Amino acid sequence: MNGRSPRSLRWLGALLVIYLGFPLAAFVVRVITGSNEGWNGSGLWSALLASVVGATASLAIGVLTGVPLAYVLARRDGWLSRAVGVLVQLPLAVPPLITGIILIYIVGPYSFLGRLSGQRLTETIWGLIIAQSFVSIPFLVVVARSAFRAVDPSLGDVAATLGHGPLSRFLRVDAPAASDGIRTGMILMWLRAFGEYGTVVVLAYHPYSLPVYVDNLFSSAPLSQAEAPTVLAFAVAALAIALSTVRRLPRRRLQQPPAAVAPAPTIPTAVGFDLNVAAGTFRLRIAHRESSNRLAIVGPSGSGKSLTLRTLAGLLGPDAGTVSYGGTDVSTLAPQRRRVGYVPQGLGLMPGRTVWQQVMFGLEADPARAAWWLDTLGLEALLDRYPEQLSGGQQQRVSLARALAPGPNLVLLDEPFSALDSPVRRELRRELRSLQREAGFSTVLVTHDPEEAAFLADEIVVLADGLVLQAGTVRDVYRRPSSLQVAQLLGVRNVGHGVIAADGRSLLAGSVALPVSERLSPGSQVLWSVQPELVTVSQSGPAGATPPAGTNDVGAHPAVVVDVIDLGTTVEVIVQLDGSVELTSRSPDPAITSAGGTCLVRLEPETIRMWPLSATPS
Repeated sequence: MNGRSPRSLRWLGALLVIYLGFPLAAFVVRVITGSNEGWNGSGLWSALLASVVGATASLAIGVLTGVPLAYVLARRDGWLSRAVGVLVQLPLAVPPLITGIILIYIVGPYSFLGRLSGQRLTETIWGLIIAQSFVSIPFLVVVARSAFRAVDPSLGDVAATLGHGPLSRFLRVDAPAASDGIRTGMILMWLRAFGEYGTVVVLAYHPYSLPVYVDNLFSSAPLSQAEAPTVLAFAVAALAIALSTVRRLPRRRLQQPPAAVAPAPTIPTAVGFDLNVAAGTFRLRIAHRESSNRLAIVGPSGSGKSLTLRTLAGLLGPDAGTVSYGGTDVSTLAPQRRRVGYVPQGLGLMPGRTVWQQVMFGLEADPARAAWWLDTLGLEALLDRYPEQLSGGQQQRVSLARALAPGPNLVLLDEPFSALDSPVRRELRRELRSLQREAGFSTVLVTHDPEEAAFLADEIVVLADGLVLQAGTVRDVYRRPSSLQVAQLLGVRNVGHGVIAADGRSLLAGSVALPVSERLSPGSQVLWSVQPELVTVSQSGPAGATPPAGTNDVGAHPAVVVDVIDLGTTVEVIVQLDGSVELTSRSPDPAITSAGGTCLVRLEPETIRMWPLSATPS
């Protein structure tokens, strides 16, 4: 791909440019070659001033009222929000003259508001502002609403956990993040107000705005007299558009951070919760009693993991269920009062803020402690960089440092390493585990990676479809998954259903009898498992031949080699016994090197673990 657009699209675009640019070019030629008449016309400059003042006052009204309204409409999606959205856009669909007539009924001389104001809402500058703002504010609201909807919701979530209340989040997070869209809406609104004619001529004929002045001039004087106001209109519009393209200079760090000071040891904080919360048609029902201060929640995509974490942070409000930190009920506390650090899946780095500003964004962020975390996480040389100038691993470290700078009691981690390359992911896992041990901070981790959960947690909750499938210590859950579904979610290999044979000495897995050393009651339904490293695969004779001498006991089984996977340091051999049981063997130097043949599989009785289904941990 060379990045070039199709020729037909370029021609279509060129036609539009010609269509829009030709009249302007012709007018420029007319002005250059003409006599530049109309500059001394009576009322020209006062009309220009009236239009500029009216449009600017209308813009001020729009910013103070329209931007907050756009924010509310972007954050709500109920019937009332949709109804208000339709109402706001009606002035865009109604012809301006009709809009002026509607306003006459509301603020005209004989209306209640007109009499109350002494008939000063029409034929005055106030009438001009009312007319201009009524037809132009919808432009700002519509564009700003789209801009607010495009803002990453995790930015507000992070700000809440860093101590910022709703108004602070609006002013310091959402509005700056949506500033490009708001700026575009403001210029569209100002230009629409500046150029409005139909509503103005009905409601506020005096003082003349520039469009009304031009209309009167066009009706009573030669066309050449309209050149001056037309030039002024184009010049003012061009200036306004040029000003809208000016970007604010990024804020830089004003001083060097102080000397780093290690954070004080924290008291381990276990988390307990009993949640029952709906998100659309999805319902989450999950409960867990306080135990370990390092908890992992594992499950597939859409199981409710992130929803659980947001609820623990207080982002869904007190009605989501009960939550306790270290024996203290925090269910009714707002997120900014829970003293948690939150690392969302999207990292939630604030646009336009340097690394240092990111880390110091929390209201209780301590500069010396922030400097220590930055040094510890290897970010001391990146303090003046912006998010787009950082690699994925660096952004992850910044997000973690920002969560830790205020000294939280608990850190909530939402798929913290899912978007990283394997080497970076392994490195950050090791760093986080070291920090857990050395700094002693408590964590709740949600992940779909069972290895990550086992590496960073002492206790695990397995979640699917909003329900807890199994919970317990990492060792218990991994060694004895309560179902095949749990085993699959945890990535446990070689797990299956079985029934204890009548002699009590073997396990019937389909049509295969596996030797067992543990004695359970005949007929018991069990789950069984064997580690891949304990499955021995060896060469066999021709298909159908009996096992070699000395291997015809119950521990040796003929099998078909399904696949051989070379993983570099180890090789996995997948075999199938009697067409019903599939096992994986892992070793550095297997006897089998290709798929499709037959082999012998040997399982020692003591390598097979089994547990009754009725006795699995919950």
